[in-house]
Amino acid sequence: MKNPLRKRLFRELKGEAGKYFVIFFLLMSIIGFVSGFLVADGSMLTAYNESFEKYNIEDGNFTVKEKVNRAQQKEIAKSDVTLYENFYAEPVLTNGSTMRIFKNREEVNRVCLMKGEFPESADEIAIDRMYADNNELSVGDIITEEEGRREWKITGLVALSDYSCLFSDNNDSMFDAVKFGVGIVTEEAFDSFSTDNMICNYSWKYGTEPKGETEEKNVAEDFMKVLNNEVSLETFVPRYSNQAIQFTGEDMGSDRMMMIILLYIVIAILAFVFGITISNTIHKEAAVIGTLRASGYTRRELILHYMTAPMLVTFAGAVIGNILGYTVLKNVCAGMYYGSYSLPTYVTLWNGEAFAMTTIVPVFLMAGINFFLLKRTLSLSPLKFLRRDLKKRKQKHTLPLSARIPFFSRFRLRVIFQNVSNYVVLTVGILFANLLLMFGLMLPQVLNHYQTEIEKNLLCNYQYILNIPLNAMNEEHKLESLMNLMYFEYQVQTDNEDAEKFSAYSLKTLDSEYKTDEIMLYGVKSDSCYIPLEDTDGDEVLVSKAYSDKYKVKKGDVITLRESYEDTQYEFTVGGIYDYEGGLCIFMPIEQLNRTFDLGNDYFSGYLSDSEITDIDEKYISSVIDLESLTKISRQLTVSMGSMMYMVDSFAIVIFMVVIYLLSKIVIEKNAQSISMAKILGYSNAEIARLYIIPTSIVTALLLIITLPLEKSLMEIIFYQMMMTSMSGWIPFYVSPTLFPEMFAIGILTYAVVAVIEYRKVRKIPMEEALKNVE
Repeated sequence: MKNPLRKRLFRELKGEAGKYFVIFFLLMSIIGFVSGFLVADGSMLTAYNESFEKYNIEDGNFTVKEKVNRAQQKEIAKSDVTLYENFYAEPVLTNGSTMRIFKNREEVNRVCLMKGEFPESADEIAIDRMYADNNELSVGDIITEEEGRREWKITGLVALSDYSCLFSDNNDSMFDAVKFGVGIVTEEAFDSFSTDNMICNYSWKYGTEPKGETEEKNVAEDFMKVLNNEVSLETFVPRYSNQAIQFTGEDMGSDRMMMIILLYIVIAILAFVFGITISNTIHKEAAVIGTLRASGYTRRELILHYMTAPMLVTFAGAVIGNILGYTVLKNVCAGMYYGSYSLPTYVTLWNGEAFAMTTIVPVFLMAGINFFLLKRTLSLSPLKFLRRDLKKRKQKHTLPLSARIPFFSRFRLRVIFQNVSNYVVLTVGILFANLLLMFGLMLPQVLNHYQTEIEKNLLCNYQYILNIPLNAMNEEHKLESLMNLMYFEYQVQTDNEDAEKFSAYSLKTLDSEYKTDEIMLYGVKSDSCYIPLEDTDGDEVLVSKAYSDKYKVKKGDVITLRESYEDTQYEFTVGGIYDYEGGLCIFMPIEQLNRTFDLGNDYFSGYLSDSEITDIDEKYISSVIDLESLTKISRQLTVSMGSMMYMVDSFAIVIFMVVIYLLSKIVIEKNAQSISMAKILGYSNAEIARLYIIPTSIVTALLLIITLPLEKSLMEIIFYQMMMTSMSGWIPFYVSPTLFPEMFAIGILTYAVVAVIEYRKVRKIPMEEALKNVE
């Protein structure tokens, strides 16, 4: 004979359709989003790693003043290296951005066509897809050079394999896909550029690939010596230090753990909601369970029966969520990466780890929690179920309430006391939902505040980093190097009265579980008008506030830094904190820096100035650090993460609404008989709503206010960990005075929607409900 309990399953699902649909929808959404993210992340990271071979990405590049002749190429080739011309021009466009234009590459650094077609005539161009998106350009549009000499029709959107991240200068702290783009034209169009404006850039590939970063660095240094003997180097960038290539791979995957934690937080919340729901169902069907137990049904059979509906909903949410993750939501998550990086097209790959984390783990988690709660509750005797006495310990007395308290207020307090367990889960739900909401609302404010702080606390208006010729540092030809250095120093003298010489050197933080940072060391004059060093004593140094905040450094501490790709370490004693948020920096006298790194007494790297320097040839200037370049980080994060913040806000509101809806529904259902009796006694629907909906409204409002300080503290910890593990540099934590009122208003408005739904449920409870389950 078939088990008659099976017939009750469909009736239970139908009767609780609203509750189960909401839980199913939330499970499907979070599992779908996380599954889509993990699938997109894994697939795109695989595509990035495979692109090195697929598109034959260079092992490095260098620029020279003049084209390398055949004799020089022959000598260079003896180093088991193949050179490729990768010349480019950099016209400024009418929209104020710079376009770095190459001719189409077919041997090295090949191009991936994302949309449209490659250019075929001299007036056509294919541009980087991300630059096009950020500047609202599409196939068929016209871009024009600032001076109006040329214009090109966009025929395609592409990804250049050696520009997966749009760094215009390898010394930049952050890429900028708004003001800088790359593109390709035909050979005919490229030959029309003036040779005066052409950058002689060469890419190289090793005959035998070095193994590991240390060997790659040694091979690159040896190759640089060979080049210095043959050509006049202006820049030399091996692949391991090329940010345009490496930054993407180092950054991708850093958000993976955050998404997994988000998934399990939501699953845990829903598991608790399921637990309370099951307890409510058992309480409601206590007489039925007592009868079934008395009729011979075992605890195991009843546990399996009451677990079936939640597990079916969980399994359905996991399966459909994964289907959505591999189809629709995968593209949404991939779009987040495409909003930050100029990645080539990718192929969706099966991710077994993602499937286990988004399907197997949630199903087992739900099964475990439900089994534990059911086993504990169903351990009572059949007689207790028949008497509807589900408490293992008898309550001696109810909490006394003063008769002076108005009746409605006492009644509401009783409702609150009866649903304390529900409100505990509501507290957890509000806490995590508001953490998500706070993150989504706070990040744009943090970035805006960061820009404001940088503007107020600039070291100076301009920092000029000089481009010291590599031929001035050729140790094998010291006399020639000395002459080149003297000539360079003569060429970079300035008459600008604001200009002040400084020396610079970069080191890296020690390897740890956090992301490695590059630290800029500034050597300035002891009487500098830009960076006062009065607080230091002896060999002590000042550290920037950004450095102090990120690494929790204070006066008197000793910090240790290392050379890139070397074991050499340096120790510095902190003499004070300098109020500067623009970078992770250390400041010391110029004599101390030059002595520490054996740079020579007269060495300097550039100028600090409050006014623009115009009497130094641009070819001797490596980069200019001004307000625009310092705010590049926040500007790019705003562009790349803007859509994600709206998604996080929406998801937080959905979680908040679902948790409140489910718990409010339980409160109403738990008191359905009392509500029915109140209707018989003549109370209106509005009065009953005041008794049963307003208590939850009061608790919700109080929880929204009470949890805000805790959420701020938790978010500060989360934000710090995110900054330490996910990105280089530092952006200070900031909470706007308007953030808490915004969050409270969103919470109240969201609850108002739930209250309207619950009021409709109160109206639908019939009077005959009071005649059921009469004890």
